[in-house]
Amino acid sequence: MSETKGHYEQLLQRYLEGSCTPEEAAALYNWLKSSDAHRPLLARLQQEFEQVINEPHEVPAAVSDRIEARLLQNISRNKIVPLRHPWRWAAVASVLMLLLAGSVYWFYKTDKSHNIASNMALSKKSVIGSDVAPGTNKAVLTLADGTTVELDSAGNQVLQQGKTTVQQRNGRLEYAAKGKGEAIGYNTLVVPRGGQFNIVLPDGSHVWLNAASRLKYPTAFTGKERVVELQGQGYFEIAHNADRPFIVDVNNTHIQVLGTRFDIMAYPDEQSLNTTLLEGAVRVQRGERQQLLKPGQQSVLEYTTGQMFVRPADIDQTIAWKTGFFEFDNAGMNVIMRQVARWYDVDVAYGNENSSRLFGGRISRSLPLSEILHMLEANGAKFSLEGRRLTVTAE
Repeated sequence: MSETKGHYEQLLQRYLEGSCTPEEAAALYNWLKSSDAHRPLLARLQQEFEQVINEPHEVPAAVSDRIEARLLQNISRNKIVPLRHPWRWAAVASVLMLLLAGSVYWFYKTDKSHNIASNMALSKKSVIGSDVAPGTNKAVLTLADGTTVELDSAGNQVLQQGKTTVQQRNGRLEYAAKGKGEAIGYNTLVVPRGGQFNIVLPDGSHVWLNAASRLKYPTAFTGKERVVELQGQGYFEIAHNADRPFIVDVNNTHIQVLGTRFDIMAYPDEQSLNTTLLEGAVRVQRGERQQLLKPGQQSVLEYTTGQMFVRPADIDQTIAWKTGFFEFDNAGMNVIMRQVARWYDVDVAYGNENSSRLFGGRISRSLPLSEILHMLEANGAKFSLEGRRLTVTAE
C-alpha cells in the first residue's frame, strides 16, 4: 500500500525535528526522488529557510548545533555531505537547503546536464568560465627494458616479461609469476595528475594508486622480503606470507607488514607522511626510530620537524579517495585545493592571502570541477577558472 503525501510531509517534519529513524529517512529520500510532483514541497521548505537566513535576529546556537548534529548522524557515510563553514547558522541552513532542494540531485544524480547552481539559493554569481572533467583510470607502465605502455580503463592487453604474464583489463594491471629462478626486472607504474590505477602484484597483493603517484616493484618476488617503492599515495591490501615480509620504501621511511590493509600518503607538497592502518600490523621505521601501529591508528612523520608520532585515524577520511570521494574535516582551502589540483590536473593560484575559513564534508570525485567549485562558492569562496588555471580568491 502506497503512503500518502501527508505521510511524507510528516516524515520530513520529523526529520527536521530529529526524530526520524534511518529507515524512515531512506523512505523519504526514495519518495523525494520518485517524481517531479514532489518538488513543490521542497521549494516551499526552501523558501521558509531562506526567510530564516534573511531575518536579522540570531538563531540560537543550540538549535543550529542540533540541526547540524542530526544531519551528520542521519546522512549515510556513502552519500554526500555538502561542504559547510563550521559553527555558522547560515552555513548549516545552506546544508539543510541543499539536502531538501538539491540532495535528490546529489544522491540520485542521473541528469548529467543538470547545473547544481540552480539548486543553491545561497551561491553568488559564478565566475567559472569553463569546466574540467574528473580524473579517470590511467597510468604509464615503464618496463624493465625501458619500454613504456599507456594504460587506461578501456585497454585490454597481455604482456610477457620472462615467465611473468602481465595483463591489463578494466582499469587494472595484473601480474602472474610462474616458476622459480626467473630473471627479475623492475617495472614502474606512474599515475599522472588526473588519474588513478589498481595493480595486482606478482604475490597477489593489491595496490590502488591515487593521482600523481608512482610505484616501483619487481616482476617477481624471490628474496626473503617483498620490497616496493612508493611516491604519492597508495592503498595496500597485502597477501599474507609470514616468511616473506612486505616492505614499502617511501622517502627514506620503511613500512613493514606481513599481511594487512593500510594507506600511505606521502606527497611532497603535504605537511607529513601519513601511514594509516586498517587491519593487521605495521611497523614504521625511519632511522633509529620506529613505531608499531594497531588497527585504527595513524603514524605521522612531519616533514619540517622530522618528528614522528601516532594518533587515532579517521579511516573514512583517509581512504575516501579510494572509494570515490573527497572528504574534509575543518580543512583549509589550501588543503582542499591540493587534492583538487591532483585529481582534476589543474594549476592553482591564489588571488590574495589564504582565508582562515574552514570547510568540512564529503563530495563525489566523479563530479566535474565546476560543481565542486559551486559548492565551495555557496560557502563563501570565490574562483576563476580559465582552461586549467584555477585562481582562488578568499572572501
